[in-house]
Amino acid sequence: MSSSEPVPTAAGTRRYPGAGAPGGPLTVRPIRSVDHLAFVRAQRSASFLQTPAWSRVKTEWRGESLGWFDGGRLVGAGLVLHRPVPRLERFTLAYLPEGPVIDWTGDLGRWLDPLAARLTAHGAFAIRLGPPVRTDTWSAAQVKEGIADPGRTALTEVPGRWTDPVGARVADRLRDAGWLPQSPEDGFGVGHPQFKYELPLAGRTEDQLLSGMNQQWRRNIRKAAKEGVEVTVGTVDTLGEDLKAFHDLYVHTAERDRFTPRPLRYFATMFAALNAEDPERITLYLARHQGDLVAATVLVRVGAHAVYAYGASSTGKREVRGSHACQWAMIRDALAAGCDVYDLRGITPTLDADDPHVGLIRFKVGTGGQAVRYVGEWDLPLRPMIYRAFGLYMRRRGR
Repeated sequence: MSSSEPVPTAAGTRRYPGAGAPGGPLTVRPIRSVDHLAFVRAQRSASFLQTPAWSRVKTEWRGESLGWFDGGRLVGAGLVLHRPVPRLERFTLAYLPEGPVIDWTGDLGRWLDPLAARLTAHGAFAIRLGPPVRTDTWSAAQVKEGIADPGRTALTEVPGRWTDPVGARVADRLRDAGWLPQSPEDGFGVGHPQFKYELPLAGRTEDQLLSGMNQQWRRNIRKAAKEGVEVTVGTVDTLGEDLKAFHDLYVHTAERDRFTPRPLRYFATMFAALNAEDPERITLYLARHQGDLVAATVLVRVGAHAVYAYGASSTGKREVRGSHACQWAMIRDALAAGCDVYDLRGITPTLDADDPHVGLIRFKVGTGGQAVRYVGEWDLPLRPMIYRAFGLYMRRRGR
């Protein structure tokens, strides 16, 4: 049997080549939301997509909190979102977005085998997960050089990047154990982005962050202040009104930039669920100029990880730079909260000047920071025939 094929073991398990076997076996079983949340809070950071509250946002999925136990001690946790198969509702795709929260540096079989066994026994036809593990990092200077070089059309062609051995090992072991990569070449797919742009905050001051930005970003931040742009945050008393104002601007942005907006009720549910779990989890920022709303953004924070989740801006008064005022307010607040990173979320790896997505990289690289590639999302078919039928169904409906 070749090294690229999973080695059969006991039912529900796979051998992960190259992995050691420290410690005893782990067990996976359901846990209460309160225990799941306590575990997440004990971590330095985690994705907000792995908090128990996120299951109350994704109302079209069935949420479940699972825990990994070493004896009686909880050592890992994951939010599983179950999506049923049309006409075969007893079978589900078990999805762990940007998770689970486990030790990805150790023996993956010790963690993922009991997960697969548990989900198989409870009707899952496949598992999809997105390890929160980096594989490659490019500095802002490297990204800028790549954009300026007409001979390079993708981040992956830019030399000198830092490669994370943990991420490379995780990808190799998942592939060897039969997991199938789902992240497309352009970086954007049905799930969450594999390529992101992040601004490190740990150990830095506001002045250092400003000096690390390019001249245009610094100028635009100063311009907003000079023009009198005021940034406020939504409060409990005004949140309904503020969310409506944000959503109106968001729909305007969607029409201008040609994407499909989420309905207002989605954001109302999101704020209600995340705020109920932690009053500092999600914040709405609104930038106004002479009473006019010119930009609005949403920040989500779990521990030391702050995420720029949504943004909207007006077509008029773009010269007052309301979006930059919102971004700077979120960065400063994330820094004051002790965050390690300000996550500007997805980018595509394209550096082709003719690709419309390259503008997104140009905007985000202005913050300084770094471009990061993660391991991406992976599927493990548990019932191959149903998995293939589900894939055909999704392709027919355009996902």
